[in-house]
Amino acid sequence: MGRVLAELDRLKLRDNTIIVFWGDHGYHLGEKGKWSKAYSLWDVGLRVPLIIDVPGAKPQATERVVELLDLYKTLADLCGLPPPQGIEGRSLAPLLRKPNLNWNYPAFAVVQFQGKFGESVRTEHWHYVEWDEGRAGSMLLDSVSDPRELKNLSDDANRAATVRDMKTLLKQLPK
Repeated sequence: MGRVLAELDRLKLRDNTIIVFWGDHGYHLGEKGKWSKAYSLWDVGLRVPLIIDVPGAKPQATERVVELLDLYKTLADLCGLPPPQGIEGRSLAPLLRKPNLNWNYPAFAVVQFQGKFGESVRTEHWHYVEWDEGRAGSMLLDSVSDPRELKNLSDDANRAATVRDMKTLLKQLPK
């Protein structure tokens, strides 16, 4: 990365170049008893690093939940291009300007494992997962008080309303 930045500086392109850096989420390294990432809906297997450098913007960080699906619309927005039609995602440009902006957009993930379809929805506070539309199990995880996702709250009667809310969000996932 340093070489790329040095070359942009050498060519005097840094002041008009948007840089996007993201990485793969890698493999589980024994977390949750897993080594592969292909079938995981645990947060540790879904999260990736994402850095967007916009010329003239000050470095900032946000805790908001976003998706890589948002990158296309973000880059179009930052470049002053018309928003692309027919693609999913939303521009992250407002978050780049104001990282603490109220941002109520969840992130979704899907996998297929052993013939079962798994779906996940993540908000700032909650992570909800269903396997085979809940018939093969579900998980409600508190990302704030339990960031390692050690306690499944999906059967906790005190969290029934949260499970309903997360199921409603999961229904927004395009099929």
